[in-house]
Amino acid sequence: MHELAGTGDDGTTGLLGGGRAPKDDPRVEAYGTVDEASSAVGLAKALTVHPRVRSICEEMQRGLYSVGAELGTNPQAGKAFAQTGEAEVGRLEKLLADLEDEVKMPEGFILPGATPASGALDLARAITRRAERRCLTLEHAGGIDNPQIRRWLNRLSLLLFVLARFEEDESGFAARPAKN
Repeated sequence: MHELAGTGDDGTTGLLGGGRAPKDDPRVEAYGTVDEASSAVGLAKALTVHPRVRSICEEMQRGLYSVGAELGTNPQAGKAFAQTGEAEVGRLEKLLADLEDEVKMPEGFILPGATPASGALDLARAITRRAERRCLTLEHAGGIDNPQIRRWLNRLSLLLFVLARFEEDESGFAARPAKN
């Protein structure tokens, strides 16, 4: 049996830098939701046939990994990982601006799923928005002292929306409006 087997049976999980937290702790909720977003981006990366989309997805997964590590570090352990900052937010804004110049954005709400990859990107967007809300909850509780995390997640959700539309355009599909 693996030496870590059963260590979470008491309803706690380990934090980076040592210590444990309840599995329903706002910190665990925040980094767990970031992990979900990374998995959804990974699904989109696996489904796309477009190298540019694949490359951007991998870059976003690396960013989510960094944000998750920052969130998952025991606050008493200090800053074990580089903090998400203006440069990381700026990188997302640059990618977003580049894609927005190439994609005709739909007017109004759309039905996700024109392609498997765009559907996965829209799922990742929705999960990222939940991660942003979980980080806001953690911030209000005094558990985050870096507001750039929330800004980064906000820009990422926008980027994922635009990337899904780019994926559809590149695949020859148009976003479908949500109205009847």
